[in-house]
Amino acid sequence: MARLEMMRFEGVRVKMLQKAGLLLFVFSIVLVNGNYFGTNQHKTDQCFCKLNGAIDDCNCTVDTVDYFNNVKVYPRLQSLLVRDYFRFYKVNLMQDCPFWADDSKCAIRFCHIKPCQDKDIPVGLKGELPRNIHVNESPSNKYQANLQIADCDQNIHDHNIELGYLNTTISSENYKEFERWQQHDDAQDNFCITELDTGEYVDLLLNPERYTGYKGHSAHRIWRSIYMENCFRPDNSPHTFIQSSKIDAMCLEKRVFYRVISGLHTSINIHLCSKYLLSSQGRLEVSPEGQWGSNLGELQKRFAPERTGGEGPNWLKNLYFVYILELRALAKAAPYLQREEYYTGNEVEDEDTRLAINDILNIVRTFPEHFNESVMFNGGVEAQILKEEFKQHFRNISRIMDCVGCEKCKLWGKLQIQGLGTALKILFSGKFDKYEPTLMSFSKKQFFLERSEIVSLINSFGR
Repeated sequence: MARLEMMRFEGVRVKMLQKAGLLLFVFSIVLVNGNYFGTNQHKTDQCFCKLNGAIDDCNCTVDTVDYFNNVKVYPRLQSLLVRDYFRFYKVNLMQDCPFWADDSKCAIRFCHIKPCQDKDIPVGLKGELPRNIHVNESPSNKYQANLQIADCDQNIHDHNIELGYLNTTISSENYKEFERWQQHDDAQDNFCITELDTGEYVDLLLNPERYTGYKGHSAHRIWRSIYMENCFRPDNSPHTFIQSSKIDAMCLEKRVFYRVISGLHTSINIHLCSKYLLSSQGRLEVSPEGQWGSNLGELQKRFAPERTGGEGPNWLKNLYFVYILELRALAKAAPYLQREEYYTGNEVEDEDTRLAINDILNIVRTFPEHFNESVMFNGGVEAQILKEEFKQHFRNISRIMDCVGCEKCKLWGKLQIQGLGTALKILFSGKFDKYEPTLMSFSKKQFFLERSEIVSLINSFGR
């Protein structure tokens, strides 16, 4: 997210607007006395003022999203993402690349992750509680959970004769296996490869998404593999990026997949331009901490219409599309998410987090023109085959994230892919279509989100 500040490009003062997901960052940074990217103001076909009107495959407009996000969502989201529940993300950065020899480790010091110290991790996240406690216990009981477990252990010792018969048939090891079976069943709805019980906590605030100097063949290979091998593509489309004129020829489901990946790519590119390692360009004296700032030239290179064959504005619109899709997922999952405890072990902090998440979810549900997922994957057997193919393509992309050579890039890539995958799971698993937040529905465990899925969804939306 861009900070509110006054910036100067080539002697012209530009006012930056804060915005979740950077939906307005591009325009505030490149608007120069009425010109965009320095182009002539009369050549409106060459500028970013084309980015208006309806968002492709949605019923809302750019202006509607801008207002809703800037006025209602962003201020709330900004305060939510700094809370302990959402700033600590458990991730495995040591997985081997499954597709090619991993010969692309980034040696630049800014690529490395600053690991969490054990003392900094909230006590409630050190050994997360079993999901039966996580789901069914009330907040007041949750903070007594460890005491209750201890009491239970004492009772077993005191009454070991009465309880011994029951415990001879189902051991604690078997209970753990049952838990794994349940997790395996839940994973069948996942659009990402899950990393159960692996990884370590990373403080996202200490490891922000920004350009670290990681580039070249390794970085290009990641995106080339995603677009060329794992995106749905129209016939006779040999280029990495699909021309907008050819996207319309694909069915809705395939268009949605491409727009999701393109929007994610756009978001990442904008963040890299917003927080660019300027010291690597010889423009500033190199310091141990590095010097980051906005790089207008890099933004022009990646999005200016004259440098992208006119596709830049379309890629930016795909960012809006991803925003709308994740907004809809949050609205659909709101009854579930509003019953979560957001437990970290700090009772006061956790209560504030619950109030904050309830507030933002109530706002999200008021958006007038959400993405309509119900029109997708209809049409019998063929539609279900396409849905499974859709899921497998996305799972492959989640695997590709393990091939990223920069640790910090890998962290944010995995987080945002998991966030998108969680949104797709909410929209297309079918389990939320008739969801009612009752105790019975919880006991049946018809739908469950791991903590990492909730954290990644909210952070991905924040991006």
